[in-house]
Amino acid sequence: MAKKKSNNQLGSWAFLLGVVLAVLFTFLSYPEYTWILVFLGSVVGLLNITSSEATKFLLAGTALVIVGHFASEAIMTSIEILGNLFANLTVLFATSTIVVAIKTVFDLSNK
Repeated sequence: MAKKKSNNQLGSWAFLLGVVLAVLFTFLSYPEYTWILVFLGSVVGLLNITSSEATKFLLAGTALVIVGHFASEAIMTSIEILGNLFANLTVLFATSTIVVAIKTVFDLSNK
């Protein structure tokens, strides 16, 4: 039981760090930083979301990714910084959503 709690804490810290870095990376224009958000999104998807939470997370994650993408495209033309922020958050959430979707498919195939 203690291991699950430490994984959950690690996943929570990864999520918090990912959001903070997404905001910070908004002001930096280095594409190499995107890999850090991809890594943190993967950690969040692997450690934070349980099987019972997967359906809700996938629905919310899909909505966030779609809206975040279109918001970043629409806002980028007028307010570049805000568009960059939405793009960074979309990278973080898209990665975690993909990881949870893959985990869910594996869980379904094992039943």
